[in-house]
Amino acid sequence: MASELLTRRALQLRQHDEHPVFVFALRPDEVLRIANISRISRDNDGTLIGYQRDEVKRHVKDILDYLNSGQVLFPNAIILSFNESVRFRRSRGPATDDGLATSGSLDIPLVDEGQARPAWIVDGQQRALALSRTKNKDLAVPVVAFLGNRVDVQRDQFLRVNNTRPLKLSLITELLPEVDTTLPRRMSVRRLPSAICELLSSNPDSPFQGFIKRPSIRGEPAKRAVITDTSLVEMVRQRLKSPSGCLFPYHNMATGETDTDAVLKLLLDYWRAVRDTFPEAWGLPTSRSRLMHGVGLKSMGNLMDAIMSRVDPFQEDGYAHAMDELQRVAPICRWTSGHWEGLNGLHWKELENTPRSVKLLTNHLLREYHLSAKRG
Repeated sequence: MASELLTRRALQLRQHDEHPVFVFALRPDEVLRIANISRISRDNDGTLIGYQRDEVKRHVKDILDYLNSGQVLFPNAIILSFNESVRFRRSRGPATDDGLATSGSLDIPLVDEGQARPAWIVDGQQRALALSRTKNKDLAVPVVAFLGNRVDVQRDQFLRVNNTRPLKLSLITELLPEVDTTLPRRMSVRRLPSAICELLSSNPDSPFQGFIKRPSIRGEPAKRAVITDTSLVEMVRQRLKSPSGCLFPYHNMATGETDTDAVLKLLLDYWRAVRDTFPEAWGLPTSRSRLMHGVGLKSMGNLMDAIMSRVDPFQEDGYAHAMDELQRVAPICRWTSGHWEGLNGLHWKELENTPRSVKLLTNHLLREYHLSAKRG
């Protein structure tokens, strides 16, 4: 139990019945006394925990320099999520005149070091870190908090708050499958490919397991991860959205329903065949293999449409079919050394993850594939 309480005058805003919203102020050194930063990571079972990106030291220093510059204007609110240990005591008398808010006091437990704090920072971690280090100790820090101890609610609000900010795309990609609420349209169109990327990352039968870079993966596993998750998500998204994509028939654009079993089966069959056709190029850093590079993933994804479009994932051996068909292009591929003869002798490292290189390599692979098919 906490030995003391931090009490602050507050307004409770009339919004969500289950998640009341509070507006109040803290001193700079009090923010991190009551709130933790939920860093994105994974537990021993591979389950995603947290949602915050790592500290950006330069950003924190810029904020700190400003805070220490004298009298400052600091209207940007820190957004917190409270657990049930925080109590709101309504003041006597009616609510505020406009009926939009109720005045009162928040009782926030102050816990010992090492114990779970009563709040999590949903937005403003860089500001909170700077505030904890500032010499300007009497600054009134605006805070907006909501009662919501569930991490899915916190992730949802984190993504919404950062929807128009330069949030790292790979962080959004990893978080999207974990959010169950309705998302802004700009993000919801990426949710299905992101969820499939998560399956490809965690499925023990997936050739991608352990090779996908994710913000939550650190230490030794991060050294093995060589594939950028955003490139993989884009490869899947193109297969799903284009009428010529081999995954398009399994996603109903009108209802949003997807036969994920069929989608995953086709992806696993094809990419296992790619791995086994080019074992010398699979799993290497992009500096040593263009197959693991965005240009290789996207171009081979385009070839997937030609190879897998007529495959019934549950009636045919998709892996064997893909292995046979990939032999049509295997002799011309130069993923780790040499020059692409059909691309005017282009050196293998000259291919980059740009629209021009992707188009160039895609056209070359498809042309050779169809010519080989005609020859029988």
